[in-house]
Amino acid sequence: MKKEVKQFNKIKSLRGKMRLAAESWDKPWKILISTIMSARTRDETTIPTAEKLFLKYTSIKKLSNAKLSDIKKIIKPVNFYKNKSRNILSCARVLDKDYNGIVPTDFNKLINLPGVGRKTANVFLSEIGKDEIGIDTHVSYISNYLDWTNSKKQEKVEQDLKKLFPKKYWKNINPVLVKFGKKYTSRKEKNELLDEIKLIN
Repeated sequence: MKKEVKQFNKIKSLRGKMRLAAESWDKPWKILISTIMSARTRDETTIPTAEKLFLKYTSIKKLSNAKLSDIKKIIKPVNFYKNKSRNILSCARVLDKDYNGIVPTDFNKLINLPGVGRKTANVFLSEIGKDEIGIDTHVSYISNYLDWTNSKKQEKVEQDLKKLFPKKYWKNINPVLVKFGKKYTSRKEKNELLDEIKLIN
């Protein structure tokens, strides 16, 4: 077994068990919208806020017909809620009009949706079972610390991890590393654990 896989498995055994914003929704569109909402916002804030939004708007069609002011009111607890509200409404309208309410599973179509960048698209795809890696601050930090990459650029980190890890690991890398990062919030404790993990060969 490769050193990096052993290191990943150790992180997996130490990770937290909390729910992430993209997890445990019953519809793909909810996964996408909650992931858009989660950017630079704690999952503990995003999840209940998304639940309120989805309680009021139970389909993409209903969300596409929402008033922008109503969306703003509901998602106000998340960071950058004004910009995200515009993106959510625009995204819902595109999904309803161009995709019959069904979220596309093609990366290039996803990143053309309002509010959907590379990380959001990859987190969405990995959550629905596709072999992709969403790169956020936790993934980037841990990957650099363990010398899995030496880049801070999202796309380069993603490429480096795809070269290192067998495809069957890809969709689990983001949730495992994020849950580890969220469990050990103290930089000192996190780095001490990562120093031990670094020694695994």
